[in-house]
Amino acid sequence: MAVILILDDKSTNRNIYSRLAQTIEDGAAVHAFAAPIEALEWLEGNAADLIVTDFRMPGMDGAEFTRHVRGSANGVDVPIIVITAYDDRAFRLSALEAGATDFLRSPVDHYEFVTRARNLLKLQRQQQQIKGRAQALEQQLRISERSQEELVRSSREALAQVIDTVPALISATDKNSRIVFVNAHFADFVSSTPEALTGRLLSDVLRSNDLDFSHQMHRSILKNQRAAVSFEESIVDISGAERAFLTTKTSMPAFAGAETSVLTTSIDITERKQAESTMRHIALHDTLTDLPNRRMLNERIQQELSSEGARFAILLIDLDRFKAVNDALGHAGGDRMLQLVTGRLLGVVSSTDLVARVSGDEFVVVQANIAASEDSESLARRIIDSLSAPFLLEETELRIGCTIGITLVPQDGREADKLLRYADLAMYQAKAEGRNTLRFYSPEMDSISWNNISLETDLRKAIAQEQFELYYQPQIDLATGAIAGAEALLRWQRPEFGLTSPNVFIDIAEETGLINEIGAWVLAKACKQAAAWQSLGYAPLRISVNLSPLQFLRQDIVQLVENTLEKTGLDPGSLELELTEGSLLKDVERTKQVLRGLKRLGVRVAIDDFGVGFSSLSYLKNFEVDTLKIDRSFISNLLAGSRDEAIVRAIISLARSLELKVVAEGVETNPQLACLLSHACNEAQGYLFSRPVPSGVFESLLVDDPRYLLRNQGAPPKKAQAS
Repeated sequence: MAVILILDDKSTNRNIYSRLAQTIEDGAAVHAFAAPIEALEWLEGNAADLIVTDFRMPGMDGAEFTRHVRGSANGVDVPIIVITAYDDRAFRLSALEAGATDFLRSPVDHYEFVTRARNLLKLQRQQQQIKGRAQALEQQLRISERSQEELVRSSREALAQVIDTVPALISATDKNSRIVFVNAHFADFVSSTPEALTGRLLSDVLRSNDLDFSHQMHRSILKNQRAAVSFEESIVDISGAERAFLTTKTSMPAFAGAETSVLTTSIDITERKQAESTMRHIALHDTLTDLPNRRMLNERIQQELSSEGARFAILLIDLDRFKAVNDALGHAGGDRMLQLVTGRLLGVVSSTDLVARVSGDEFVVVQANIAASEDSESLARRIIDSLSAPFLLEETELRIGCTIGITLVPQDGREADKLLRYADLAMYQAKAEGRNTLRFYSPEMDSISWNNISLETDLRKAIAQEQFELYYQPQIDLATGAIAGAEALLRWQRPEFGLTSPNVFIDIAEETGLINEIGAWVLAKACKQAAAWQSLGYAPLRISVNLSPLQFLRQDIVQLVENTLEKTGLDPGSLELELTEGSLLKDVERTKQVLRGLKRLGVRVAIDDFGVGFSSLSYLKNFEVDTLKIDRSFISNLLAGSRDEAIVRAIISLARSLELKVVAEGVETNPQLACLLSHACNEAQGYLFSRPVPSGVFESLLVDDPRYLLRNQGAPPKKAQAS
């Protein structure tokens, strides 16, 4: 069982080092002290296998403490790790000259701490084993009755045989660094023999990456007598490959009047270093993008926070419309998109910044050394511009964009968890205000987070208490000017808030799964209302109902529609279900099966927002649909001769060739309507004809039976009473 002594005047560091020390090996006993005097008093009556000490302490620094330890009976050969925040070579040499074995830079990397401590303990035990054997041989020399010359010769032979069994490069050198002994493993490593190597300079035999440091350690060992020092070095083997070694230099007592020499033991740790490096990389990086993961992100933030006077920013980036990519192209396509996004992020940020992936489509940038908030805003806008540019994926041009939340240090706090939560709140605020933009965190955003929780609670009450109602927007047959159908649109009479649009609550409904209950209610309510209007003798009226992707992919959607039609008595041909392109493409085989089931019922199917997603001739050919609804983004700037006019004309032509009906959404002006009429669009809906209205108002329209006629492009459409 290893006994480990920890010395640090800061309680936080003592606790961290103590916990790390207990993981070095099972049963490790850790004794932690705040004052060097207390630690030295403990050493007078106790022995330690490893000592870890801070360099900068009040009253006595780490170098002076190390000298006291080396002067004590129980501290002569104990490995000592000195931890210092200074990277200056002079501080390293100061600690090592005092007798330190190794050093680590603060803040300490946890993996490096455990690995180096474990290696030093292993070396310490090997050294003790070798020295124990050497002492046993020396004792035999003293009690042997043979001649002094024979004793020396036989003891050396026996010692050489023992040392030859150790799988390490072991050598003894004189004060001038000339070899007086090497073991068989050493000779094999350099493809030579012990006899041929004797008398040569160690530096001429082994090509190390830091010869100057090795020479300084050699002189330090001779000066301090029996103090040991360990360090990692790269040594080139006979093939020219660099291999990693953990080298320990210690003084070797004189034998039979010979001068004290330096014993050097080098253990090959190449495979272990490679394995540790690989495992550490895996533990700290995202497997898909090879970016740092949340664990490494937290380490970096803690490292930044530990720096005095730290000023940095955390940018949380959430991709917009990424779900649509996953729905359309599957997870393989989504993964490729994330890799393309990673490349763009790395191309925008500085080499001193860190980019991490923390969840499916969320990334975080830690922007170091900022002078003002404007620096972070500038970086955020460059990221938005970069991710807004089109991506080429599977020969398809796609656009996603991103939304960014920013928190600043030290203004917003100095706790990693809170800073990440603040950036998350700022990102959600930016999404609520329009996406593809950025927001800085402000304390008021905490209340927004609670509002989302309150929204979910109120939404559950709305379902139980039937606080929802449907509005209806007429769809106009452009050939006759008559009302051909209506789209049912959900509204929520939220207590204390009034009439609330789905834009406010639809995301929460989908995240919580409440969308299934809400969608079933909308379907039943719309079908019941349409059946009631038909029973009053109005002309056959088509009712359009939107299905969310989650609701569409339910196993029982066909059964739900069939049951609803039976209960309400609505003719199946009067129901049209509107689906987005993304929901159709998420699971192609299942989509085909569901669409076939709906068509067997006699229900019509429309593709909503056509043209902005992943429009494809292949799915129009393979999926059984009846209607294309042109997205309002193409109608808003629709003028003769414009690019939008060309797109609309192409969609209408495509639909006509496939014998599909076309409905234009968002028609608000007379020129827009004139352009649609010139291309023989089938139907239109929008504020030009009517806003969405309650069922009572819509019924009045049915009673009036208006005809919407286009007089000219300079006047609004005229309502003409049917005869």
